[in-house]
Amino acid sequence: MSKAKPQALVLDFGGVVTRTLFETHALTEEALGLRPGTLDWRGPFDPASDALWRSMQADEISERDYWKTRTREVGQLVGEDWQDMSTFVQRARGADPQAVVRPEAERAIRIAHEAGVRLAILSNELDLFYGKSFRERLPLLSLFETIVDATYTKVLKPDPRAYAMVGEALELPLSSCVFVDDQTRNVDGAIAAGMLAVHFDVACPAQSYAEALGHFGLSLS
Repeated sequence: MSKAKPQALVLDFGGVVTRTLFETHALTEEALGLRPGTLDWRGPFDPASDALWRSMQADEISERDYWKTRTREVGQLVGEDWQDMSTFVQRARGADPQAVVRPEAERAIRIAHEAGVRLAILSNELDLFYGKSFRERLPLLSLFETIVDATYTKVLKPDPRAYAMVGEALELPLSSCVFVDDQTRNVDGAIAAGMLAVHFDVACPAQSYAEALGHFGLSLS
């Protein structure tokens, strides 16, 4: 007997649907009037250059702590006191939210939607980082039937309850969901919760989306 095909694609938001802030330093510098090359921390693209990122990967600080520090640093560069990540994101990329959506994400999401795959987002910080107005200006998000955002639930991945919440919202067993995230600990948490999971490689977005769609018998091309 062949295994039943999964029914829902559950995506992390930042880094998976949108390009990371590491990939858009040039846009950020331009938006903030900073000299090109001012922002030299590259996170997963050059861990050797980013001690703070390595400390996050070692679980010494949380992802929120990482971005809180970067937010304060960039605010200081423009002579302002930035406390909220959403200030950073909106100032860096608020003019055109669509410009930071990964083209591969847009394509994969539309392919899945047209094939009848149900779509959900499970994020630790969608509105906390991006702000509600940013989300409302992304038409792509209207294709998602549910958004579970720890900004409001206060339950962060990889807590098993975070995954359970998205299963409940979809009224599906977690074994029917394919989860995609760029953080290893969140992928491990999803697998432990009973989901199929894809570790999203920010350096190879097309490959990661192809793998995710493959679970549904779909292709990215």
